[in-house]
Order: sequence, then C-alpha cells, then structure tokens
Amino acid sequence: MNCFIIASLSADGFIGMDASHSSFDWNSAEDKKRFVELTKRAGVIVVGSTTFATFKKPLKDRLNIIYSHSQSFEGAEVTQKEPAELLKDLEGRGFTEVAICGGAHIYSMFIKAGVVDTLYLTIEPIVFGGGIKLFSEAFTAKLKLEKSITTEDGTLLLEYSVIK
Repeated sequence: MNCFIIASLSADGFIGMDASHSSFDWNSAEDKKRFVELTKRAGVIVVGSTTFATFKKPLKDRLNIIYSHSQSFEGAEVTQKEPAELLKDLEGRGFTEVAICGGAHIYSMFIKAGVVDTLYLTIEPIVFGGGIKLFSEAFTAKLKLEKSITTEDGTLLLEYSVIK
C-alpha cells in the first residue's frame, strides 16, 4: 500500500491561517491540478473532520474517509482506526494507494505511525505570518527529494520520499 501526504503550504510554512482557511482559496492552479490527479489516481482520501468541512462536499470519484469521533457525513465513511489498521482494511478492499489530505493532526498521526511513503508538498508564493503548521506534533522523519518543479508564477512543487 502506497501512502502519501499531499499538502499546500505558504512560503512561511503554514497550511492555513486558521481552521476555516481552505487552501482552495489561496493555492495555485498547478497545485489544484496536482491534487486532483494524485487523489483520483489513489482513489481514496483521508482527512480530519475540520479539513473535510472546508471541502463543502465529498470529493467526486474518490472514497472519502473522515476521522471523527461524533459526526457522520453524507457520502463519506467515518473512522477512528489507527493508520496501519486503516491501510490494511483499504488494501483488503482492493486499494493500492491512499492520499492523506490533512489537517495537521491527521498528517502527524500518519507520519508518526511510519506508514507514509511520499510527501507531495506545494510551496505557494504567499506568506501568512502565522497559522497552522503542517504537523501538529514534534517528531523526526528523514526525507529524500525526488523531484522539484518551479512554475512560472513561483509555485514550488516538491516530491519527497520518506527514508524508512
């Protein structure tokens, strides 16, 4: 099972100014295109309930899985499974890839569990001066830069593999 994180960050390292600040409001066309391509290829996205609320509705052509303790969401599955258990379940259902799409707590949970293989990060030419970090907890993970692309507008598309 290939598990990847996909996230947009401001140049000063934030995924949003606050919990209601959707990256869809400030990210580039290149990032939006990359997000759609990678998540549709995976066929399944995993998000927290706060991130899912910024989507407004389930993403089409993808199984939407939301971490939540108390809510249910139309058109999506809800889980509280540990990352490895969720990935095993998805693999048993025929999936070979999963996109972890946020927020910071979900990113931290999956990378700390040691199940993330790749990080697709987009650095946008915008600064917030403060906000929500990519990860909500301290830890160490070594990465290898596999690919970097700079767009005409100054957006930086990065692909890292996680060294395990």
